[in-house]
Amino acid sequence: MQAREARLRIALGIEYDGAPFCGWQSQPSGCGVQDHVERAIASFVAGDAFIGVTCAGRTDAGVHALEQVVHFDVDADRAEMAWVRGVNRFLPDAIRVLWMHPVPDTFHARFSARSRSYQYLLLADRTEPALLHARAGWFHQLLDVNAMRAAARILEGEHDFSAFRSAECQAKSPVKTIHTIAITEPSPFIRFDLRANAFLHHMVRNIVGALVYVGAGRLTLDQFAAVLASRDRRHAPPTFAASGLYLSGIEYDASFALPQRAPRAPWLN
Repeated sequence: MQAREARLRIALGIEYDGAPFCGWQSQPSGCGVQDHVERAIASFVAGDAFIGVTCAGRTDAGVHALEQVVHFDVDADRAEMAWVRGVNRFLPDAIRVLWMHPVPDTFHARFSARSRSYQYLLLADRTEPALLHARAGWFHQLLDVNAMRAAARILEGEHDFSAFRSAECQAKSPVKTIHTIAITEPSPFIRFDLRANAFLHHMVRNIVGALVYVGAGRLTLDQFAAVLASRDRRHAPPTFAASGLYLSGIEYDASFALPQRAPRAPWLN
């Protein structure tokens, strides 16, 4: 009788263009990034059993990932590049596995994460972008970046972010800790970099929308602070477009020794 291969826990780093998909999460129609990844893994392993993957953070329709991290358990033992090239062979062009790394059973893509980082790329100009229409947000007038930076500092630290969560958010607590919000100006764009222990549903897009209102003179700093203090989504500006949002990185304890790669998105450098 042939010996059964030992069950392994594997982590993958995944890059994807969110425009063609209905978000990360699996859907009955099979349109989620998760659906494509799970089908590709099953095809590569060529087994009969379904192999589900767990991600570090769900992304909405139209949101991109410079590096999403997932884990799953499998019996098949393959070399690192065999996993990368093998799974990629069954994926659509808009999704690519960047790396594979075996991890201990104590690793969990979501619960082991120390922090998550997002980037938002915005063009403030009279006309919308064409070449980056699905990869950058747009606002029709110039913005006061210094005012937005002052407003961003109000959000740093631990707060109840109920005013910046969607009605569909399923998080148990609205209290999160934003470690940093940096706003830079790689001409002709404005880039928002946010790092937090975790984010609520639509939290980044809602924050960017409110910061844009500050930059456009539609909200004063006092009014912005009052929105946060209200803990009421109805007092905040509309949710901003998904097209400029990127899941840019997940931080884990160094003991897991996950690969480190520079993002492959030159328009964000």
